[in-house]
Amino acid sequence: MNIAHNEIGFDLDGVIADTAEVFIRLACEKFDYCSFRLEDISSFQVQDCLDIPADKVEQIFYTILKDSLGTGLQPMPGAVETITKMATRNPVTIITARPLQKPVEDWLEHFFSSETCSQLRLVAMGDHDGKLQYIKNHNLNYFIDDRVETCLQLAKTSITPIVFRQPWNHNKHSLASVNNWQEIHALLKEQD
Repeated sequence: MNIAHNEIGFDLDGVIADTAEVFIRLACEKFDYCSFRLEDISSFQVQDCLDIPADKVEQIFYTILKDSLGTGLQPMPGAVETITKMATRNPVTIITARPLQKPVEDWLEHFFSSETCSQLRLVAMGDHDGKLQYIKNHNLNYFIDDRVETCLQLAKTSITPIVFRQPWNHNKHSLASVNNWQEIHALLKEQD
């Protein structure tokens, strides 16, 4: 695609942060739901595909939202390196549906250098369906998200969505996709 670094933005959970891993771990450690794997999460609405009560699902996700560092949330392989490289040239925009900005800032400050963090434009907007206005406000032409509904909404606009492949979006779209951060890096225009 040869995308300029300042034209692309990223979702946080499921793209930059490996939220599924920490969800699976906490479901087992806190509530003894240990019999499922990543591949079993076939819906973005986890309670629709796993035999875990909705209130327990909400508790787990709230724990992750409130204290991403304390839960051991890790970056996706290659995310830190690619974003760090991008941030040496342009600000990098992260738009998350999370409602709480501070835990995300703390998490980013833990995994990225202060120089990189100074180049991160974080928007914690609290709504899965409202990302378009923030994407446009930041003059982005491309956006990578793991939530297929968000990508399908963006596809109806001038924004080009790219789906970060996860089991919950498998076979649910015909949009451009990436499997990992190495593939994201390959989409980016090399700048001198």
